[in-house]
Amino acid sequence: MYKLSVFHLALLAAILQISLALKEGECEVCVATLDKFAATLSDSVKKDPKLIEAEFKKFCKGSKNKENRFCYYLGGLEESATGILGEMSKPLSWSMPSDKICEKLKKKDAQICDLRFEKQIDLNNVDLKKLKVRDLKKILNDWDENCEGCIEKTDFIKRIEELKPKYMGRSDL
Repeated sequence: MYKLSVFHLALLAAILQISLALKEGECEVCVATLDKFAATLSDSVKKDPKLIEAEFKKFCKGSKNKENRFCYYLGGLEESATGILGEMSKPLSWSMPSDKICEKLKKKDAQICDLRFEKQIDLNNVDLKKLKVRDLKKILNDWDENCEGCIEKTDFIKRIEELKPKYMGRSDL
């Protein structure tokens, strides 16, 4: 029978820890949302997990898009089916960094780290032919425009090119 030495156990634990650590860009919504939320907390609130949870629920009321989905997963919204707020509030009260909190949350609910922010498309510097149809549709949707009768990718590109002069002067693109 093979016996593990203390050294081998420590090495195995170190390897396991590294494999569980977040990779660059992983859990981007979790980390960014927790950083943003933590910045809103006063020093007295930061020390009490129950107060942190109450403040998180207030924070979540004004959330949108991916932040709102993150709030839903944690239990920060009234319509949340489950809640793991304690898994966020306790480590936050210990001043644990957001990425480490997100590692812990990922173990409880992997979909928390599946959330990704939508990438903004720079229409001045992008080759529309290289975009996916879903990205072309998103551009039109962001402009509250549609593409009647568009079937092929070239149809969507043509429609965007037609509308570009109308929308390129806007600052929210």
